[in-house]
Amino acid sequence: MPRKTSPQSSAQCPMDALLRLLMGPWTTYLLWVLRQQGPQRFGVLKRAIPGISSRVLTERLRLLEEAGVIHRDHLPTIPPQVTYSLTHRGQELGPVLDALDALARRWHAQNQAVRGQAEHEAVRRQAA
Repeated sequence: MPRKTSPQSSAQCPMDALLRLLMGPWTTYLLWVLRQQGPQRFGVLKRAIPGISSRVLTERLRLLEEAGVIHRDHLPTIPPQVTYSLTHRGQELGPVLDALDALARRWHAQNQAVRGQAEHEAVRRQAA
């Protein structure tokens, strides 16, 4: 049963702020990659997230850094080396990301079973 809370404006609601941060394009996927693979450089992140553009990845990284969810470590080498990692705040999202991963795997297995059953039924009808 949902908890009843007092009405709040969006600006005052902590859940609203968190959901708005996480619902941005590619944001949750980016956090999941950093959780699974640990600290990564920009190019590795770009390759790990098929379809993300450099512009969007840069925007997401900046937003998450500003929110204190990821840390940007810059080494002044030639060429400069920048690595991104989860902060303590980002690591706090770990159980949420793990729960989403488990749910995704369960739904995927269920979808595969439904597809397999539908294909089996189609083959059986064609044979009849």
